[in-house]
Amino acid sequence: MRVIEFKEYGGPEVLKTAEAVVPEPGPGQVTIDTAYAGVNFADLKARAEGYRVTALPVVPGLEVSGRIRAVGEGVTGLRIGQEVAAFLDGGGYAEVALAPAATVFPLPEGVDLRTGATLPTVLPTAHALLHEIGRMRAGETVLVQGAAGGVGTVAGQLARAAGAGTVFGVVSSEAKAEYALAHGYDEVFVGDSFADEVRRATGGRGVDLVLDAVGGQTLRRGLDSLAVFGRLVSFGNAGGGEPWRVGQPELYPGSRSVAGFSILELALSDPATLRSVAERAFRAVTEGHVDLPVTAEFALSDAADAHLLMEGRTSTGKLVLRIAG
Repeated sequence: MRVIEFKEYGGPEVLKTAEAVVPEPGPGQVTIDTAYAGVNFADLKARAEGYRVTALPVVPGLEVSGRIRAVGEGVTGLRIGQEVAAFLDGGGYAEVALAPAATVFPLPEGVDLRTGATLPTVLPTAHALLHEIGRMRAGETVLVQGAAGGVGTVAGQLARAAGAGTVFGVVSSEAKAEYALAHGYDEVFVGDSFADEVRRATGGRGVDLVLDAVGGQTLRRGLDSLAVFGRLVSFGNAGGGEPWRVGQPELYPGSRSVAGFSILELALSDPATLRSVAERAFRAVTEGHVDLPVTAEFALSDAADAHLLMEGRTSTGKLVLRIAG
């Protein structure tokens, strides 16, 4: 079977097409004839700097959609030929993917395979950020960093569906602001001055919940944007800064709190909880609360082009690789 792998760290050019042996499922696993694979920022970090890589070569890819090819011992509720989406610990850029059955989900009614590849990471992440960790309540104000990205596109819509009072976004360009405004956001700020803009927009109060995927000084500005009793949830370090540290000097004024979330860590430590979160999140699709736009599609052999687009920070929404229709 064809896969995309890298044997060294570097730019998108290190991604190469290769041949690999078709995997067989072990106990508690399934294999999937992959139709589409989602492209995520974690894939870029793995390729560029070895994020979560234990040995080379590596086939990246955290999420796929497709049809179940084979079922391992002890797997129930899944059958050969069933259309599914799956969260993986790597290996998604392949014609056949091996997945733990615990994080394989039958596609919700009305969701096709192309859209299905966008489900496994962004929807559970956005849902967890807002609800399980952020504890958002109806009427509260929310600020989302990266509002035009995959998680941002979903978070704005989920917050709106859950009754948020006002949903603010932060992006890096006017084009991204226009995109975010079409996906659930009331007002979108461009650039690093968002903390001042938030205070202006809220009459000096600040927001109740900040979702931050950037880290560094952006996270600090997010803290400055919080209202009394406000919460900030960190779910990435896209800016590449030093890992964040906060303590009493930052949290005691305003009685603020900070939490963290990683879907990768949750999948490894407690896949049953991830499954529960994902099932709740997927209902937002079947109930019509969330639109999951695929904004760019690439052939498997063009994975490097997908990485190049995402790395340029000009992309919006979700990027996918087409492997088999």
